Amino acid sequence: MPGFTRSLTQPTWLGNTLSGLVAIGAAVGLGIAINKGGVPVAGALIALPPAIAYVLFCIMRPVIGMWTYIHCSFFINGLGRLLETEAPFGLAIDGLLLLTLLGMWLSTDRADDRPSNSVNTAVFYLVLAWFLYTLLELLNPETRSREAWFYAVRGVSLYWIQVVVIVLKLVNDRTQIDRFVRVWLGWSIVAALWGFKQQYVGLVHGEIMWLESGAKKTHVLFGHLRSFSFYSDAGQFGAAMAHVSLFAILKALEEPKLTRKLIYAGLAVFYFWGFAIAGSRGPLFVLAVGIIMYLFLKKNVLILTIGIVIGGGAFGLLKYTTVGQGNYQVQRIRSALDPNDPSLQVRLENQQKLAAYLKTRPLGGGIGSGGDWGRRFSPGTFLAETALDSWYVKIWVESGVVGLSVHLLTLVIMGIIGFIQVARLRDPTLKSTMTGLYCGFVGVAAASYGNQVFGQSPSNTVLYVSIALFCTCGRFDSPPVAEAKNRSVHKQIYAA
Repeated sequence: MPGFTRSLTQPTWLGNTLSGLVAIGAAVGLGIAINKGGVPVAGALIALPPAIAYVLFCIMRPVIGMWTYIHCSFFINGLGRLLETEAPFGLAIDGLLLLTLLGMWLSTDRADDRPSNSVNTAVFYLVLAWFLYTLLELLNPETRSREAWFYAVRGVSLYWIQVVVIVLKLVNDRTQIDRFVRVWLGWSIVAALWGFKQQYVGLVHGEIMWLESGAKKTHVLFGHLRSFSFYSDAGQFGAAMAHVSLFAILKALEEPKLTRKLIYAGLAVFYFWGFAIAGSRGPLFVLAVGIIMYLFLKKNVLILTIGIVIGGGAFGLLKYTTVGQGNYQVQRIRSALDPNDPSLQVRLENQQKLAAYLKTRPLGGGIGSGGDWGRRFSPGTFLAETALDSWYVKIWVESGVVGLSVHLLTLVIMGIIGFIQVARLRDPTLKSTMTGLYCGFVGVAAASYGNQVFGQSPSNTVLYVSIALFCTCGRFDSPPVAEAKNRSVHKQIYAA
């Protein structure tokens, strides 16, 4: 018996021989794989252990997956262009979200089970209703491709409901809100700098090839480049810059400290110039509508009056004068206010054609029937070949008048909830941040009438996180000083 026990715990010549053979076999197998697959296979084998470790970390601490998703959403769309590859990097977003949700389900850390982190909120049920409708679109008899539905529904509703659940469960204190804002502002600085580099220094080879493959007709107008940074296109870059510029403007107005006020004001100018070099006209309404909403939130007649006067003056300067017309960026912004603009007329004509087509199709043509996914999976069809420049036109075309009604109702109710929640906040610092997030949402929702801003990354990430935060921002609020003192006194009395 002792000999048998010793044979189990001590290496033997047979065990050593088997271990050696396994090691040799593994080495030979790896050598053959690398020889046949080359550098990509070698790189994949090297990356495999860290990847496994990362997955385990996300399962143990799902908040890691959430922050990775937020970071990646800013550059993932332009990664293939910069690396000159057609690898489907966008699917990494799907993987990160699913991994985070899996980690939340399997994690033994139940800190996210506190009452304040419940998904039992109005915003969750609103997004759930919209997601279920898009799920039912699979049964739409007009749907040409179920595969197109799978790809398109991600940006329409799937990411939205996943992000809302993740934020409601994992964001449980003010430090995480501040971190989200810093990540947003930081990546926006990097994006603006890369846009400036494109505009004033030049493009890298992959960007030039992307333009030559077809994007040039929309990104080089009258000899002027519309900067697109590392976002999907110039329209998305301009919208993202207008969005973050609005946030910086509102923070500058709300900050009590002069130093921070000047920092935010400088960032606002910096981001606004990023918006200008994108040559996008529609995102101008992100700023206009967002600032108007801010004035209403302030509930101050004097500030509202001053804001209307300043805003009216800026509108009149662009609409009825030629000041700055020698600057191309100013020309592009001014054209957004021209009702006779050729681009606008083409959009209106397309909408008339679509209205006739959808008259007998209340459920639309199916998710993924239009735009890029339509051209990929159902080329030659009417919807695939008709431009869908507006987010709401896209929703209308793909989900019908019924879907558009559900979607708009969802956004309107969220807007009402957000207004009430933000207006009730007592902590001034939290209120200034939530005001910026809320007004940004309203501005982007308005600008999405002219551009497909709402469902595109990184704007959709910022919006989905913002919606989950401002619709439940009361859970982060701190009581007034007097109330806090009273509670402290009561605790001392009870303790005595």
